Amino acid sequence: MTLFSEYKKGSLHLKNRVVMAPMTRSRSDADHVPTDIMIKYYAQRANAGLLITEGTSPSINGAGYARIPGIYNEAQVEAWKKVTDAVHEAGGKIFVQLMHSGRVTHPENLSAGGQIVAPSPIRLEDTKMYVDGKGELDIPVPTEMSIDDIAVAIEEYAAASKMAIRAGFDGVELHAANGYLIEQFISPTSNNRTDSYGGSVENRSRFALEVTRVVVAAIGKEHVGIRLSPYGVMNEVGFDKEVDETFNYLAKHLNEIGITYIHLLDHSPMGAPDVPQSIKKSIREKFDGTIILCGGYDKEKAERDLEADLGDAIAFGRPYIANPDLVLRMKHDEELNDPNPDTFYTPGAEGYIDYPILEHHKEKVAMA
Repeated sequence: MTLFSEYKKGSLHLKNRVVMAPMTRSRSDADHVPTDIMIKYYAQRANAGLLITEGTSPSINGAGYARIPGIYNEAQVEAWKKVTDAVHEAGGKIFVQLMHSGRVTHPENLSAGGQIVAPSPIRLEDTKMYVDGKGELDIPVPTEMSIDDIAVAIEEYAAASKMAIRAGFDGVELHAANGYLIEQFISPTSNNRTDSYGGSVENRSRFALEVTRVVVAAIGKEHVGIRLSPYGVMNEVGFDKEVDETFNYLAKHLNEIGITYIHLLDHSPMGAPDVPQSIKKSIREKFDGTIILCGGYDKEKAERDLEADLGDAIAFGRPYIANPDLVLRMKHDEELNDPNPDTFYTPGAEGYIDYPILEHHKEKVAMA
């Protein structure tokens, strides 16, 4: 087994074990509709076994950042069709990551009618939100979701998943990491509810599992993955002594639901607490589907973890920003371009679709 070998499990068939990780790039328009430069960006990177899009909101309430895409209206579906067609024409597969930001937003980043919702009215104290033309602003206290609000949000995930399939995606990844809405329910630092969605591990996990079940019912388990980040602390979430119990519980029940993959994100390379190998191994033991590992990988570390059977595929983030031909460069041990952080989230083509592709790779990389 190597990073560049074919992978088959159940209905998941990948030409290699390289995954492009979901990365916010903020290239959609102000109404969260994907723009034409996104067609080239994803098509260029279709050499990966699987592309996972940037976080894409399933709800008018969930588009947390400036210029991130959504998939909750027809204009967005039509725009995404151009992306998925280009990726498939280039021989790639693509899942859309459904990311409802919950409390991690500012009203001025939401379309008209959107509101900031969360499991509990707990304000982000140390995190600010960028708004175009205004810079970094304080984030308001979110509105606590009622039981009816929760039911609406769950249905929004199902509706967005159906739209994703109509838009040509091969599946959806539920973003239950990085401190966004699903993890806001899971984490005791962002969820102090006393009803059936708060308190115990089972109750705090309820929203994640209910969302997963309705999405599976809507589009089929073979089209559904989920991203988890045990020990994650991004966007001011955190876990107490029940962290291992929580993620083992989730893995057990996600296995029963039968989704196609769990995408395990380890933030420790970026300074977050170390994630013990024990929890990764435990999740792998409890989950019969595919495991995608992510977090600070290079080719050598990826090969080691695949050889050790810690996962089935490896997701790469920043290396894919600057290297559209990443699979080919890694396979042939060629030098990688360095990404420019100044253009990670800026509008326009610079730092997005203008990174150089090695001349001898151009005939193998989509040049849309």
